[in-house]
Amino acid sequence: MHTYAFVALPSLLLVGFGCQWIAWRLKLPAILFLLLSGILAGPFLNWLYPERLFGDLLFPFISLAVAVILFEGSLTLKFREIRGIERVIRNMITLGVMITWLVTAGATHWLLGFSWEIALLFGAMMVVTGPTVIVPMLRTVRPIESVANILRWEGILIDPIGATLAVLVYEFILAGGVQGGLWNSLVVFGKILAIGVLLGGTTGYGFGIVLRRHWIPHYLHNFAGLALVCSVFAFSDLLEAESGLLSVTVMGVWLANMKDIELDEILDFKESLSLLLISMLFILLAARMDLKTFLDLGWPALAVFGVIQLLARPLNIQVSAMGSKLSMAERHLLAWIAPRGIVAAAISALFTIQLETAGYAEAAQMVPLTFMVIIGTVLLQSATAGPIAKWLKVAEPEPRGFLIVGADPLARNIGRALQENGFRVRLADQNWDHVKVAKLEGLPAYWGNPVSEHADRHLSLIGIGRLLALTPNGERNALAAKHYWMEFGGNNIYTIRVNRPENGTADAKSAYKRGGQRLFADTATHEVLAGLLSAGAEIKTTPLTDAFSYDDYRQQQDEKRIPLFALDPGDRIHPLTDKSEVVPQANWKIIGLSANPRSTGS
Repeated sequence: MHTYAFVALPSLLLVGFGCQWIAWRLKLPAILFLLLSGILAGPFLNWLYPERLFGDLLFPFISLAVAVILFEGSLTLKFREIRGIERVIRNMITLGVMITWLVTAGATHWLLGFSWEIALLFGAMMVVTGPTVIVPMLRTVRPIESVANILRWEGILIDPIGATLAVLVYEFILAGGVQGGLWNSLVVFGKILAIGVLLGGTTGYGFGIVLRRHWIPHYLHNFAGLALVCSVFAFSDLLEAESGLLSVTVMGVWLANMKDIELDEILDFKESLSLLLISMLFILLAARMDLKTFLDLGWPALAVFGVIQLLARPLNIQVSAMGSKLSMAERHLLAWIAPRGIVAAAISALFTIQLETAGYAEAAQMVPLTFMVIIGTVLLQSATAGPIAKWLKVAEPEPRGFLIVGADPLARNIGRALQENGFRVRLADQNWDHVKVAKLEGLPAYWGNPVSEHADRHLSLIGIGRLLALTPNGERNALAAKHYWMEFGGNNIYTIRVNRPENGTADAKSAYKRGGQRLFADTATHEVLAGLLSAGAEIKTTPLTDAFSYDDYRQQQDEKRIPLFALDPGDRIHPLTDKSEVVPQANWKIIGLSANPRSTGS
């Protein structure tokens, strides 16, 4: 037993990482590869046995993992992001839930011959979408902001609602149907709602006050957050079974919308933890599936899938969006995207065991049917949602552009050169004179502090995927780099040197955690570049050829040249740093500063 666990656990982590990496390379949701790996390791190869690996801890582990995942997602739900679409979201998690539930239950009953009790339970589980599959899909599809916000909010809020609905139906079934179960179900619903809102709200508010007043040292924030989430979930479930998901979701939403609270570190930690948990969960749940039961479902199961995808979801969206300002194109995309995720898989596995024990033999078919819907929705929508979004013209442009912090002459010249080469730019500066000149020169510019709450609401980042911090203030550059680290990722954050390093000493002393990559050569500081520009230098684009190489460009005797960016034949731009491994070749272009603006024959 110990030998098996000693080998299985590291292997589980390694396979999970491999699936996530493949998904990143292929730009597909990782759930596909995780499920396939679980099916291969479990039913096919008979190598992975989740019950043997975790024993009685399997379902407590699954429950706590889902709670952490939901809490991490709810921390990103800010009410200011849904102004104008609140009604649509409210309708989707109320009217939309009812429509999806009843249409799916009817199809399951009539097409597969399930009893109404099991059909209604399966329909309740199918109302959930979930952040574990929505967020990766949004990164790939890149729909416009209104669609992305609606899908993200729905994905997180619908999980506890769907779980609660499934619990109510489950309690109704065990209580013996209408005769004994209706009043009992209503009582259970009231308890879940009261406990979830009160416990989640008060705990979220209390933890927010603790963070705001710095009663916990910074390095313990993540530990405290994780311990609190698990404790709230467990205590809530002790008070009323299955109320924990609602409690942790309310707690996260409350924290996300409190003012003057620093959540970036907690979010970063929870995001990494959620990635680990999601990878393990999907593999474990898929490994428990019975392939024979899956194959026995036959063609009627595909018909149920078709009803869910082509009838229930479109009807849900059309009813929910009535009276809203959403265009038909936005509604069509919303109607197409609704992948199922971890909560549906976990709940189906949990209830199947309990219902089979209670004598409902057909409940065994719920798990393979659930996984068929999960795999089908993810596979179909991942492959088609991107092209559909582009066809409907509701997809954001590829995030190739640059957010430039600073709008002084150096930032404006670099921004103009990037714009002339087809890259979207947006400058941000607190100096109105700089912003005014930038706008007069045709450069999009935001007037204000780029790391402020106002910027979070009003600074448009559509089509923007990289940061250039180009102000003459090193601390301001470092602050911007840290603020946008999670937005763009460390590989896409660049800051200019303010002081020239001497034997590496100045660079080491002025380095900041998450300060970004250092732009340009170590001698090309802001002061040097700005001085050359004020003396008449220009930023120009120079093509490289077989006769005029990159070395020739850098060794021109009659013109001082400082390379800033390299543009390859695939129209990909590479900011040049002192540690850059990019070697420009023929047919590339160099965007650089020419200190003596006269013809060089290049």
